[in-house]
Amino acid sequence: MSQPAYGRILLKLSGEVLAGEQGFGIDPAKATQLANEIKSVHEMGVSIGLIIGAGNIFRGMQAASKGMDRVTGDYLGMLATIMNAISVQDALEKVGVETRTLSAITVSQIAEPYIRRRALRHLDKGRVVIVAGGTGNPYFTTDTAAALRATELKAEVLLKGTKVDGVYDKDPVVHSDAVRYDTITFSEVINKNLRVMDLTAITLCKENALPIRVFDINHEGDLKRVVSGENIGTTVTE
Repeated sequence: MSQPAYGRILLKLSGEVLAGEQGFGIDPAKATQLANEIKSVHEMGVSIGLIIGAGNIFRGMQAASKGMDRVTGDYLGMLATIMNAISVQDALEKVGVETRTLSAITVSQIAEPYIRRRALRHLDKGRVVIVAGGTGNPYFTTDTAAALRATELKAEVLLKGTKVDGVYDKDPVVHSDAVRYDTITFSEVINKNLRVMDLTAITLCKENALPIRVFDINHEGDLKRVVSGENIGTTVTE
């Protein structure tokens, strides 16, 4: 068994990953695949916090650009993260991983309220803690929620699992000559306006010396390789 490079991680997944090939909504097969990836790391003895975005269901900013009130749109996005969290929780439990979902928005029938001490206690008991509902406030993204919760829960690294294999100097989908960074500083990310995470999240990580690792969650086994310390994806650090 590989020796983990981190004792506690906060894994941030984009909601689009859950949609799978269908591109929208929740694909149960994709949820199961993600659950097995997370299980492989959990079996290494790593403490795991998990946050999932809502892009596969609803984006508050996009709704606001089409005329919806921004606050209303953001709350709908928070509710969508709860749907994603419960879906992944179900998939994790089915592969034998004990979990708890804690939400910043009260939905007592399906999730516990997010209380930092309670979340830490679940982590100490070896449970995967899925944090839903963003920060519970409008105008803050799930990227910012991930940076905040990672800091609160004493994670050693914030792992961002996306559809690309790291941070590039420009969009690799559009530009064939895009160059991937192995490492980059927070200041460079900010100055070059690179789309790693939103500015609030980057600043929060920078101020708390919390490194970010960006990698392709769709590539089987890469999550475990990252946690094992292999040089995969891009590391953002100061």
